Amino acid sequence: MTPDGIAVAVMIILLFPMGYFTLASPAFLLVKLDIQPVAQLLRGMFNAHFLVMRVAGIVGTAAFLLDGRLVAAIGVGLIAALAIYGRRWFMQRMDDQLSASDAGDTEAPRRLRRLHWSGMLGNAVLLAALLASIPYIAISA
Repeated sequence: MTPDGIAVAVMIILLFPMGYFTLASPAFLLVKLDIQPVAQLLRGMFNAHFLVMRVAGIVGTAAFLLDGRLVAAIGVGLIAALAIYGRRWFMQRMDDQLSASDAGDTEAPRRLRRLHWSGMLGNAVLLAALLASIPYIAISA
């Protein structure tokens, strides 16, 4: 595969799950998070997103390293590291709010909604950064 092809493949590997999450997550803004199955579904979506981004980030980092693009590999590696270590932090916070909601805490759905917003914002920032880096990766090919 040509260097341009590797860069395009890595970008697609990373953009697909981020784009899907960007389109799927706002649907949860239309429902109340005090409904337990809805909150569990939201949790599952975030969990799956972190796992997919972990795999996509590792594959992308390896592809850039094999292609000899150290700076691009570091950038994608940071995305993978964020997915690996951020998942533990984020899912713990989400589980805490789900448990609090089960225990009758009436503020837990609001805190869960804030987590939802922060997860969407974090994904949007990473997606924007990735999209902004495409011209630089294509030029360095």
